[in-house]
Amino acid sequence: MNIVAATDFSTRSNRALRQAGLLVRSPDAKLHLVHVVDEDQPTELVRIEEREAQRMLVEQIAAMPELQNIHCYPIVVKGHPFDGILRTAAAVDADLVVMGAHRKQFLRDIFTGTTIERVIRGGKYPVLMVNNEAQRQYERVLVPTDLSNTSADAIRIGLSAGFLRDDRTSLLHAFSAVGKARLKTSGADPSIVSGYVENERERAMEELSKFLVANGFDGRPWALRVTEGVPMQVIARAVSEEQPDLLLMGTHSRTGLLRAFIGSVTEETLRSVDVDVLAVPPLSHEVQISESASSSL
Repeated sequence: MNIVAATDFSTRSNRALRQAGLLVRSPDAKLHLVHVVDEDQPTELVRIEEREAQRMLVEQIAAMPELQNIHCYPIVVKGHPFDGILRTAAAVDADLVVMGAHRKQFLRDIFTGTTIERVIRGGKYPVLMVNNEAQRQYERVLVPTDLSNTSADAIRIGLSAGFLRDDRTSLLHAFSAVGKARLKTSGADPSIVSGYVENERERAMEELSKFLVANGFDGRPWALRVTEGVPMQVIARAVSEEQPDLLLMGTHSRTGLLRAFIGSVTEETLRSVDVDVLAVPPLSHEVQISESASSSL
């Protein structure tokens, strides 16, 4: 496995480096530590920052216990952070990109997104956002699914990478009871409303079961949770109640103004939860390494 761990030398990034080190399990696995230097400054200053970053990466490899006895490679590149990370991931044929949770700047994020969101949008690589202290193994994993091929791809990646344990994985599906509001407005008896919602829940559970069978996941003893509501609210409530160590989610390749103003459920989750999140883009998504700030709109 080839893992790229991005760092800006902050505490958030240090957590990501430690977690990345713990994910390196096989003797032939490689961990590439990358720092991106802003090239939009005087040339001499860029050279100074490159040398200093290289020195700091080498020191971190030597000092962090989680990075001992594994193949670590320090890499310093120039450019925008998201672009440099994606170029590095492409150069080493990464299987996973690991990043720390970044500080949010609300107005800027609406239009361009945080660095981690832009890495997810612009690449074909699963991205692990690390919020918490490093864990040798994720014990409780919550997998929100919309029953799409993208969700199935995310589950497959989670299984192949060893993130999903059969006895500690919960699948979450949010459904909408579209006629509920109309029934209430028309003055229907509460028992009729609740019966309608329960029928919709049973239908959603059947659809989830078909999804599992169609993708070969039906033999696993995962806990299934089908909940009425808006996806983001359902996810937030499940996170609060189940206290998972990791959220595993598929992402959809929406772009343009629609994404900038509405955002995806995954991006909303990245901005709002305090657990680690593994975001998996569609397997057919094309890598767009040279994305510019304007094209991210």
